[in-house]
Formats: sequence, C-alpha cells, structure tokens
Amino acid sequence: MTYAGNGTLFQKKTFANYWFHTRHKPQLLIFPAIYATARSKTKCNNILNMSLPPPSSTQAFCNVSALEAGIIELPLVMFVTNNTDPKAVSVAPSLSFLLQHSNNQQKFVFDLGIRKDWENYPPRAVQWVKDTFEIRVPQDAIESLIKGGISPSEITTVCLSHCHFDHVGDTRPFTNSTFVVGSGSKEHFQPGYPADPTSPFASDLLPPSRTEFLSSTNWPPLGPFPHALDFYEDGSLYIIDSPGHLAGHINILARTSSDGAWIYLAADSAHHWDLITGKADIAVGHPSHFHSCAHQNKEAAETHILRIRELCKIPRVRVLLAHDEPWYMGNKNGDAFLPGKITSL
Repeated sequence: MTYAGNGTLFQKKTFANYWFHTRHKPQLLIFPAIYATARSKTKCNNILNMSLPPPSSTQAFCNVSALEAGIIELPLVMFVTNNTDPKAVSVAPSLSFLLQHSNNQQKFVFDLGIRKDWENYPPRAVQWVKDTFEIRVPQDAIESLIKGGISPSEITTVCLSHCHFDHVGDTRPFTNSTFVVGSGSKEHFQPGYPADPTSPFASDLLPPSRTEFLSSTNWPPLGPFPHALDFYEDGSLYIIDSPGHLAGHINILARTSSDGAWIYLAADSAHHWDLITGKADIAVGHPSHFHSCAHQNKEAAETHILRIRELCKIPRVRVLLAHDEPWYMGNKNGDAFLPGKITSL
C-alpha cells in the first residue's frame, strides 16, 4: 500500500561546509502552519500555504532505497486507542533507508534498524525487548547494504531519527561516516550505559569526533513544519525537526525526482497509520511505556502528527513510517529495496 502526503522541503550547502555557516538562506514559497491546539483530535487552521518549492531547471534529488533492518511485533494496545485486544500485534519492519544524491553521488543512510546481535544492547534495552516485543533480524542494515553492492565504509552520512534500540542498529562498521542526530539526543549519553547501568542508551553509540548534534533553533519553516534544514543546500534533502517521540527526534523530506516528487520518512512520529489518518489517538497507560505513552511528550507528538496529516494532502509526496506494516507487506522482496529504489509518485 502506498501513502502519498503533503510535502515540505529545505535547502542547505554541502554538509562538510555547513557547520561553519551561521546563516541560512531564505526559503521560497514556505510558510508556517499554525495549529489551534496540540491535541490529536483538534483540526489545523490558519495554514497560510502548504505548497512545496517547485523544482529548478537543474534540480537535484535523491534515489531512495529501503533496507531490510529487522522485524518487530508491536502490541497495538501500546500505540493506538482503537484496539483493546492485548494479543493483537502489528508485525512491522524496522526500516532503514539509503538516499543517494543524484549529482554528487553522496550516500546518506537514515536509521539503522535493529542490530543482529541485539542481546548486546545495554541490559535495560535488552530487558525491555524481552518483556515487551518479539523481534527477529534475518538481515540487518549492514547486510542489506552489502547485498545491494555497497560497503558501509562508502556511506558519507548516517542520520539517526532518534536513539531507541530499533533505530540505531550497529554503528561500528560505518568507519568513514559522519553521524547526524538531533541536539536533544545529547541527554541520552549523560552519562549513558555503562556509567549509568539503568540507561538503555550505550555511551559509545556515536563516535565523538564524527558526530554532529543538530540544533533546529534557527532552521526556517517549510510547509507544515516550523523547522527544516536543507541538508545539501540544493533542495534535494531536508532534515525536519520532529518533536514529541523522544528528545532529538528528526524526520527526512527528500525529492525523489527532478520534476516534483517527494518522500517523507516519518520514523517514529507515529507507530500506526490510524494515528496519521485520525482513526485513532495515541494510547496511554500501558505498563511497558517508559513515559505515559509511546512518546516522551504526548502533546508535541500529537501536534507533529497533525502536521504530517496536512503533509499528506499535498500531491506527489509519499509518506512512510519506520514501522510501516502496510507498505512493507506490499513491497517486501521487491524493487523498492536495494539495489532497487522506491518509485517516485
């Protein structure tokens, strides 16, 4: 099943040069979306313009390939209010993605899924898995890259949407990559495991000399999103500040063609499509939640879901969740996975 949604875009200079810039170029045709409240049942209003920037005559874009990176069974009662069966699960992927720039050929990986030897995550994370989820990793992101003809050493950038176990995989093979995470992720490693034996976050997850913690404070708005960074400064790939799920949570919006097609990689903004469509609300009170629900900040998560819902109204924007069971069931073992690519809308 394919989901198209309303899109957004951002622009930036080369990644290597970006960190030395303190000013961002103004965006064209980009306006903030103003929401009435942060509750998931509340409708958005006062949206000034939901258009995405039109492509230039020499528009760069990204070829996006899905990567197998493990399977996780998500108990639906943890995530949505419209299912009360404690045995009902979503047998979902933990998707990773390879985005290859059309011009400079740089290789950008978004999320790493579940590591093959997941028992080597910090003890608290391992216990959480054993108590809550069924997971299996017949092929991890590293194996998926290699099977598709790409070595982890060829990856220029690894961007993690956030630092939960089913998104960080195994970072060690990416010896030449710069790691990009949201600035809020810093708090997970202060101090992290093993200095804090109760932490689910390993302190050595990210290489200190090759990690950039991105602050979205000065990022301009784009479409329904208040803060967006044009990563390559050519309108091909944007990092979206995506608050709510976990500190530092970010999404990706990328062009997938030179004539106006887009993809939005929503990570854990929502764990089920019923949250995006409005058929269900975020479930609360499950004993396995670290917080009151599956999100660290429920109100912020609801607001961000509303923004994605608005995004879904824009033509030629495909929206994918990290645990997108419907899309996965319709595309697994197909051309959307490396060495193939996801078809543009």
